[in-house]
Amino acid sequence: MNDQRTYAAFAGERLIAAGELRHMLLETKAELDRGGVGDVLIFEDQTGRQVDFDFRGSAEDVVERALPPRRSGPGRPRLGVVSREVSLLPRHWEWLEEQPNGISAALRRLVEEGKKREPAAERARRARDAAGRFMSAMAGNLPGYEEASRALYAGYAARFGELIRDWPADVREHAAKLAEASFAG
Repeated sequence: MNDQRTYAAFAGERLIAAGELRHMLLETKAELDRGGVGDVLIFEDQTGRQVDFDFRGSAEDVVERALPPRRSGPGRPRLGVVSREVSLLPRHWEWLEEQPNGISAALRRLVEEGKKREPAAERARRARDAAGRFMSAMAGNLPGYEEASRALYAGYAARFGELIRDWPADVREHAAKLAEASFAG
């Protein structure tokens, strides 16, 4: 699975930058510095969630603030290991403690096994949810939004395409791109 995150920046209904984080930030910063751009909305393509970045200062300042710093210290930072809290019932902790190689290894194994089950259905669900979030923010007031949303979640690709046909080009194309994997299979 490719964990490379991509982003799309919109000024109103116009796509001003898209791609991996550094590229999108530099393109968006350049557009903002040229002026004439009002509010900018940025979306993470894999989730459809709106994200915010601080565009003050130079382009390199923007990138430096946005990219996660290299960690040093305990743990496995090169592997991207992140420590978080997990709340479980006592019987779950007991079961985990009995597993070979420790609790963390057991949890990682369970997650990997879960990811292997129905990967196509899971990919489609994530794509549908990402497209739905994006559409809610960018197209919620556009004609046919509710019907297009219903078609998206029902898996009706042709109907979805028909309903978004008259939307502004960049919004329509990005919604279709995000929704594409939800209709696969």
